[in-house]
Amino acid sequence: MTTNGSTNGQHHTINLGSLMTSAVESAIAEADIYHGSGTTYLHIDNPLKVSSSSNNIDDKNSNSAAHHNPTGAVVPPISLATTFKQSTPGEPSARGDPNSFGLGFEYSRTGNPTRGVFERAVAAAEKAKYCVAFSSGSAATSAVVHLLIPGERILSIDDVYGGTQRYFRKVVNPRMGIEIDFVDFSNNQAVLSKMLTGGDKTKLLWLETPTNPTLKVTDIEKVSTMTKRFNANALLCVDNTFCSPYFQNPLEHGADIVVHSVTKYINGHSDVVMGVVCTNDEEIYTQLRFIQNGVGAVPSPFDCYLAHRGLKTLHLRMEAAARNANAIALFLEDHQGVTKVLYPGLKSHPQHDIATRQQNGYGAMITFYCIGKREQSAILLQNLRVFALAESLGAVESLAECPSLMTHASVPDEQRALLGIDDTLIRLSVGIESCADLVADLDNALNAALKNKQEQDKQKQSSFLPKVESGSREGGGYWDWS
Repeated sequence: MTTNGSTNGQHHTINLGSLMTSAVESAIAEADIYHGSGTTYLHIDNPLKVSSSSNNIDDKNSNSAAHHNPTGAVVPPISLATTFKQSTPGEPSARGDPNSFGLGFEYSRTGNPTRGVFERAVAAAEKAKYCVAFSSGSAATSAVVHLLIPGERILSIDDVYGGTQRYFRKVVNPRMGIEIDFVDFSNNQAVLSKMLTGGDKTKLLWLETPTNPTLKVTDIEKVSTMTKRFNANALLCVDNTFCSPYFQNPLEHGADIVVHSVTKYINGHSDVVMGVVCTNDEEIYTQLRFIQNGVGAVPSPFDCYLAHRGLKTLHLRMEAAARNANAIALFLEDHQGVTKVLYPGLKSHPQHDIATRQQNGYGAMITFYCIGKREQSAILLQNLRVFALAESLGAVESLAECPSLMTHASVPDEQRALLGIDDTLIRLSVGIESCADLVADLDNALNAALKNKQEQDKQKQSSFLPKVESGSREGGGYWDWS
């Protein structure tokens, strides 16, 4: 008998023997519901175990990493130390500890054991050789931009997170002297034109896929191929926050760099602000390590511990949230209070085929347009009881927001209009609550908005009717058409 399993993030077939009964086969198939990139990151070599083949280990040295886990604890400890004892001047301790990446530990901004554990786990999840953690997703974005110098150019997708476009427009361009161009990456000709116009100055292409908030999906491999053909020196960076490492691995499709807001799905519990940058390129990694230490935007050991704990349930949370999202997207498409639904899992999504080919799942973010105008979207959001009206996304609880007034309020009005981010656009981050509860909550809120819109329409219609006044004619009033 055979069943699906995963090793190194790849699904394959395992022979479980001829004695397996059909009941057991069915039970295994039902239990193994995971469709993402696997759970290898749960099984990386024990971060607290040191390879005896390392030339940097001195078993007689009390500072050696071999002595750091005498209890055999399966949960990595939180190392709050800011500085580390050295046995010899200028010789950092524990160079053999894999969580020091061969550098040892001397000062916690430069390297911390708990942070190292987390970085190694995320690298495994993202199928990357290297991962560097930062104190926020914005700090991670800033670190990537620090790879550029004044006079160079960034070509960014137009529908990008509001905080990213604000940073690009108001900090990177005017204060760092780096040019910024925004373009619709679904239009290959427009991308190529912008790339050729910028010439060799274009050093970074910045993608989100799916985008925030309109969920455009870009073919990463196609953009990578185009970049290598027409501008081989440019780096392709993909913000993979919306899919998480479980549902998409951009490095496998030709990206050079992957960025995550750990605050969202990787941590998944709305209690940590953090970011990471992943890459397979050693030179990029070395520069990022230097930037991490030099700028100092590092996460705390406790936050790394929490995010690592959250990562361990990423596959469970993503599967549950995606199942909910699919059902909710179908419900919204049929509701009278909704004019349009954007979810990559729907066949009506413009890039559904790309998402199906490129992703291992469709995620748990949904964008839709409610009926009416700003007043109706406000009524909808105010009537939600299970969904919380809040910014952010990717946590176990479901969140709803109006991007034009919240996360993307800093985007210029004319740009929001071009992108279709109006006051009726609602973004949902679907959590892992009961799907029936979530659908009932949305139904109630949408009906409240729909009722308000119908009452407004009725009042408008009555305002155009002729006045009825009392008259002397028998039988009541008469129409006054004056």
